Amino acid sequence: MDTSHLIIGDGVAGASAAETIREADDDASVTILTEEGEALYNRILIKEYAKGKLPAAPISIHDPDWYADRDIDLRLNTHVTAIDTDVKQVETHGGESFDYDKLLIATGGTPTQLPVENSDAEGVHHFWTFEDARHIKENAEAVETGVIVGAGLLGIDLAAISAAQGLDANYLMRGDAWWRYALDEEGAEIIHEALRERGVTPVFDSGVDHFETDADGHVNAAVDPNGDRFEAGFAGVAIGLDFNTEFLADTGVETDDGVVTDEHMRTSVEDVYAAGDITQFHDVLLGERAQNGAWGSAKEQGSIAGANMVGDWASPAESFEWVSSYSITHFDFPFLSFGHPTLGDQTVEQSYDEQEWRRVALKDGKVVGGVLIGDLSPQRALKQLAQEQVDVRGRADALLAETIPVEELIAETAEATAE
Repeated sequence: MDTSHLIIGDGVAGASAAETIREADDDASVTILTEEGEALYNRILIKEYAKGKLPAAPISIHDPDWYADRDIDLRLNTHVTAIDTDVKQVETHGGESFDYDKLLIATGGTPTQLPVENSDAEGVHHFWTFEDARHIKENAEAVETGVIVGAGLLGIDLAAISAAQGLDANYLMRGDAWWRYALDEEGAEIIHEALRERGVTPVFDSGVDHFETDADGHVNAAVDPNGDRFEAGFAGVAIGLDFNTEFLADTGVETDDGVVTDEHMRTSVEDVYAAGDITQFHDVLLGERAQNGAWGSAKEQGSIAGANMVGDWASPAESFEWVSSYSITHFDFPFLSFGHPTLGDQTVEQSYDEQEWRRVALKDGKVVGGVLIGDLSPQRALKQLAQEQVDVRGRADALLAETIPVEELIAETAEATAE
């Protein structure tokens, strides 16, 4: 009897799992249920579309024929309401039922709503889907002023969109720096200055107390907790993601701000897997539970999940051991974060010039993440040290060197282990 694989979510994790399953088993039944109204597209590029830099066409990754050619049943606009893991059945909003032998949860997240007055007003945007990008582009092209809320990697995209659309924008940050958990004052100031050069003003120790609207219900200003008012015909909010796990109630699947998995992408319930943004996975390299929203990480998790779904639950063939990376391409200099730059028990960092800075995060003497601004050439060496869990304690000088002596550090660890 052919195995029935059911995948909830057609992001890169779900699509990658479906492709892996199909490549391994020609006869398996593969069905994808997704709430979105279009097939997989490149979430990395939608920011360029919103800037007005790209047409819509190149952003699509898979058209409906891609699924049909692989005998994958794609169901768009389909919302899952409940799962019965005892009988292995999924219920949808339209009253349909889908049976499965193996189930993958790859539903990702949804942007967190700012809990203030008028946060749902016309012109207040979150940025996650292609449809979001369309609305943002349309709004930004029609106004002259804007505010951005959320001093992280998604917020900087909204700031860059505002700049590209020529808005006079203010970036309202609760703390004293952009991404203050990963950058020191010197590193953050490189970003602040780049924003100012593009017409986006960082405003520190700020945030939003409430939005004001015009007679038509469209946002026209943000007022921060200090009482300062900022005109805004456009507002971009990126303060995090919420993970809808209500449909997993009474399934036995463990959740904790997402779906908990092991390194094989297995959940707490047999034959139920999870991959992508929604997972709280066991990070083998970090040695603890972690979450990662990077595109490459989600794709790899989907592949791992798919490979294990076609195998035996008790003997998974693949495990997720991955050093993720996230790059920002909005400025004249490159920016890349890798691994877990905000975690660990020690950091070493150095500023090299006005647009070059480096941080490496360590845990128990091993590299677990970092941030590179200006010069990305050390990334390969640093990711290798993280991947191979090389003990580099006492060698901060080597981690901050122009050329990192990877083989020397590996040899030192091998010698210490042999003693």
